[in-house]
Formats: sequence, structure tokens, C-alpha cells
Amino acid sequence: MEEFLKKLVDMGTSYGGKILLAIAVLVIGFFVIKLICKFAGKAIDRSKLNDTAKNLVKKVIKILLYLLLLIGVIEILGVPMTSVVALLASAGLAVGLAFQGALSNLAGGFMILIFRPFKIGDYIESTGAEGTVKDISIFYTKLTTIDNKVVLVPNGDLMNANVTNFTASDRRRVDQNFKITNDIDQELVKRVLLEATNNTEGVIKEPAPFARLTAVDDDTYIFTIRAWCETSNYWNVYFDLIENCSKALAENGIDDPEERIAVRLVNPEKED
Repeated sequence: MEEFLKKLVDMGTSYGGKILLAIAVLVIGFFVIKLICKFAGKAIDRSKLNDTAKNLVKKVIKILLYLLLLIGVIEILGVPMTSVVALLASAGLAVGLAFQGALSNLAGGFMILIFRPFKIGDYIESTGAEGTVKDISIFYTKLTTIDNKVVLVPNGDLMNANVTNFTASDRRRVDQNFKITNDIDQELVKRVLLEATNNTEGVIKEPAPFARLTAVDDDTYIFTIRAWCETSNYWNVYFDLIENCSKALAENGIDDPEERIAVRLVNPEKED
């Protein structure tokens, strides 16, 4: 018993100072980290990052500071750092293999928040999904489709695929094709289509609308009109152009070849 107490006293003498120092560093470290996070948070709030990115950066700074504090305390206690590093590396490898997909999405989330290929409110299309961006989280981007469905797209997929942003620019071009029979005067068709396009509400005058013969298919002419509009007004102009141009063509007696019916007259006497 005396020998046990003696060893206990020796251990207390040898490690007591280190333990007290580690406790002191831990307490002071918590206080310092709190102050750093407070000042860093104010600086981040004044930055031009969006709210999601700001919260993410704050959390990352806090985690890194606590990790540094933990490593410092372990070193004070005399634990070999090579063993700690080996343990952390093994744990990191195991976690990485187990959560490979999640880590890919996490990295994708960081890249989206940093490079901002799109923002909340943009209308995008990627990886077979299309809709308005409603939220950008760490792992997923939430889209709302035209018919009000919610689609969650993994951020890793978004960063590894082509992303079409339909609302990134202030203006968009509307393209429409019209089939016309080839026995109609081309200049008349162009004049009718241009007039209908210019009279369509929402069409921008500069760049000027375009109406030309763009293809010939057997007995059919294909005329194309191109008109620019504000991005926010795209669908209204899109459908109005179809209605206005179709109506103008009909009023001027210009036929769609698919509306014609071929009739073959047969002489019964010759049939006999």
C-alpha cells in the first residue's frame, strides 16, 4: 500500500504540473476562441458573401480553432504528436471512404459558394433537373420547377456537369420557326413576320428583330424569326410571338403546308 501511494505521489509530481497547465490552457483557449469568433463574425458579416457562405465560413473558423486548441492541449500533456497525427490520418481516411459522396457534395457546396455560378432566384438547368434556385445548402441545391415541384440536386453533380443559367443575363433571344408553302412570295412573308414581331409587346427594338428564309424542305419554306426581350418577360414574348405571327400569316393568306389537303381526282371511265 505504501509503495502504491508512493507511485501515486510520484505520478502526481511528474504530471500534475502538465495537467494543471493543460486545464489552464483549455479554459483560456475557450475564452480566446470566443473572442476571435466574435470579431471574425463581424468582419464576415460586412463582406459581400451571401448568408449561407457567411454561416459556413464562421463554422469552419470555429472548428479549426477548437482543433488547434485540442492539439495544443495534447502536446502539453506529453502525448507524442506522431501518434496523434497517425490517429487523425487513419480516422480521416476511414471517414473519407465512408462518406465519399457526402464529401464530394460538401466540396461542391464550397465551390458554388465561392465561385457563384448561380444564385438564389436564377433559373438553371443541369443534370436533367431544371427550375428556379430556392436555396443553396452545404450538400444540396434546391430547385422549384415550373409546375411547383421541388428538386434537390447534389452539389457534387452540379460542379461536375454543365450548368445552363437562363437568367444570368438581362436579355434573352426568342427564336421561332414557321413552315410556309413554297408558292408564296418570300418578301411578303418576311414583311408580314417582321411587322407582327415588331408589334408584339415586349420585343426590344435594338438589336432589331430578324425574319429570313433559313431552310428549304421539299415543297416547304422554313422562315425563322429572332427577337430580343427582357429575361423576366421571356415567356410572355415567346407565346405572344407564336400567336401574333400565326394570326398575321393567316390574315394575309399565307398557308402552312401541313394544313393543305391533297385531293386526287379520278376519272371513272379511264379506270375501266
